[in-house]
Amino acid sequence: MDEDERRVRDHLMVVDALVLAIDRRDEVFQVIEDSEDEDEAIRRVGQLLGVDEFGSRVVLALQFRRLTRDQRQALASEAKGLRSKLPDGR
Repeated sequence: MDEDERRVRDHLMVVDALVLAIDRRDEVFQVIEDSEDEDEAIRRVGQLLGVDEFGSRVVLALQFRRLTRDQRQALASEAKGLRSKLPDGR
């Protein structure tokens, strides 16, 4: 994998984590609210969404303005564009 592909895959992982969090926001909010501390929230969000620690941290840093329909659509469109740059489309 070359450097450009690695960057695209890393960026796609972040965008996919955000889309998943928006789609499952009620569950994400509940997991965060029920967590004792930030470390537990990071771990539990990762388990819920199937993302790594970095993806969990990105989700926890999600701003509420990103929860609007247009922002979700923009993220989904960005993910589609990133996938089109990858040889395997994933």
